[in-house]
Amino acid sequence: MVKSMTGYGRAEETVDGCTITVELRSVNNRYLDCNVRIPRLYLFAEDAIKGLVQGTITRGKVDVFVTLDAAGAERVQVSVNKPVADGYYAALTQLVADYSLADDISVSLLSRFPDVLLAEKAQEDVEQMAKDICRVLERALADFDQMRTREGERLQADILARAGAIEQKVALVEERSPQTVSEYRAKLEARMQEVLANTQLDPARILTEAAIFADKVAVDEETVRLRSHIGQLREMLAQGGAVGRKLDFLIQEFNREANTIGSKCSDLEISRQVVDIKAEIEKIREQIQNIE
Repeated sequence: MVKSMTGYGRAEETVDGCTITVELRSVNNRYLDCNVRIPRLYLFAEDAIKGLVQGTITRGKVDVFVTLDAAGAERVQVSVNKPVADGYYAALTQLVADYSLADDISVSLLSRFPDVLLAEKAQEDVEQMAKDICRVLERALADFDQMRTREGERLQADILARAGAIEQKVALVEERSPQTVSEYRAKLEARMQEVLANTQLDPARILTEAAIFADKVAVDEETVRLRSHIGQLREMLAQGGAVGRKLDFLIQEFNREANTIGSKCSDLEISRQVVDIKAEIEKIREQIQNIE
């Protein structure tokens, strides 16, 4: 199944009190262009995010938005400032000895002194945090991919319908093309009779002129190639995957054959069919621009 280059995906997860939200948006682009927007404190995860995106998406301009709400997730690490505690304890012991005081030094007393206990924010495990962000990103990518797949199905159905319409019009061109030669031969004979009046017409001359005209306006090769291109188009769509660029090249061949048919034929009915064929080709080309 082919996929669209446009899509949106979102996922959210709370890890150790920190809410991680990842959103992805993409639009058409010739190549993959991934931009990551993440708080400065978490830039260490940017390369991992880009690597994950590149492993999933091949074309498109992709914007990844990562937000982290750490409210309630502040982890505090409390430790003893031993040099300061030792100093206070030594001073208190000295007071007891010097002034014959009751020794009531306790943990609660010592802990009340300034800077004896240090409360510091615990250092984050950046490697684990990057893994947590990437886990949420994977869920967002899955959501994103589902949307692209649904859009790809719609694009494929539309392209196949238009390819079928082109086939029908090609059949009309093939049916009409021999008739133009017969009509030309009849017109040529009528004109020659009018010009030459009573002079006997040379059948060989008429046949020669008709043959030259038939060769000039023959579109068999072009219609055969056009049908072949339609077959290739169906095969590529059935194959799926990142076939957008190949389809883009193939549709150029569609245009080339249609233009050649148009330039060869002066018949009004065939010209109308060619105009319709080119209109369908252009619509297919527009849809292909959306395919990854």
